[in-house]
Amino acid sequence: MAKDYYTVLGVDKKAGKEEIKKAFRTLAHKYHPDKGNGNEAKFKEVTEAYAVLSDEKRRREYDAYGQAFTSQGSAPNGAGSFGGFDFSDMFKNGGFEFSSEGGSAFGGDFSDIFGDIFGGSQGRARTARGRDISIDLEISFKEAAYGTMREVLIAKVSTCALCRGSGAKPGTDLEKCKTCNGTGRIRETRNSILGQFSSVRTCMVCEGGGQVPKEKCPECHGKGTRRKEEEIHIVIPAGIDNGEMIRMPQKGEAIKAGLAGDLYVKVHVKPHPIFRREGNNLVMTLPVKLTDALLGTTVTIESLDDKTLEVKIPPMKRAEELLRVAGKGIPADSGRGDLIIRLEVALPHKLSGKAKKSIEDLKSEGL
Repeated sequence: MAKDYYTVLGVDKKAGKEEIKKAFRTLAHKYHPDKGNGNEAKFKEVTEAYAVLSDEKRRREYDAYGQAFTSQGSAPNGAGSFGGFDFSDMFKNGGFEFSSEGGSAFGGDFSDIFGDIFGGSQGRARTARGRDISIDLEISFKEAAYGTMREVLIAKVSTCALCRGSGAKPGTDLEKCKTCNGTGRIRETRNSILGQFSSVRTCMVCEGGGQVPKEKCPECHGKGTRRKEEEIHIVIPAGIDNGEMIRMPQKGEAIKAGLAGDLYVKVHVKPHPIFRREGNNLVMTLPVKLTDALLGTTVTIESLDDKTLEVKIPPMKRAEELLRVAGKGIPADSGRGDLIIRLEVALPHKLSGKAKKSIEDLKSEGL
């Protein structure tokens, strides 16, 4: 009976490459023989299906002649190949082999997928990085609005100041690592039910550098790094909001023969007693006396930058109104926001006899 590769992977015939890849990744994890509930036959079947459907040329040929395939993936002439692809290549020499470029013996991106199954990318060279670290920093509302600078002292793994990260005693040389023969990587072979799987990992002796010191640095003992307190200068941009993160590249923990990690600064903004923020606008509430609300007035308020502003309040038509003062909000790249004053009529708690009489007179006039 002919084999339907789309059915094997559980995808539609119009499925895109990413959908096919996702389906294969899921099934490969499920059926891999190294897993307790694995199924070697199913694993080979989904691998065969993916090898064809992930290649545009082979997929076109399969769509045209797929029904002539046998269950073993043979072409009509009985050959074990299709479109120049021999499925036996997938398991040649009794196993998979992944090159240092991340490709496999039979092409495609199988190394990425099988790397997930075996706990990491197989043989793909990556630049070593130190550990990222994060800190929390509290600043005032005003500092968040206009920007500020802070110096913080952080205890972290840093590059050794004496050997400058080489791990060698000053004045001495480095020599080729004998463990990895100067390549910085170690090739390992793992046996499985399908055969052997080759992978490449970073050499632990030289930490990927390919060289080791002839004489170790007396400060870091050849590690190239030391744990110490380091003062970090942090520039906080104007307009930063509460909870935002500042990323400082290569200010994290250092590593020998690699890049330092990053430092992430999470900013916490303390509330202001008068102002609150809405986007780039500042919002404040201003109580207005009943007489001022009826007749209008001019008030003096203190802005966020400690300057006094004279604001004219026209006669109010409602108990609550908004008054906008342009350009007195939060600085931003697109221009400074506005100050929005929420006017609220403040009703008196007690009235004198004279005040009551005046209000009665207003009432008689229909006000």
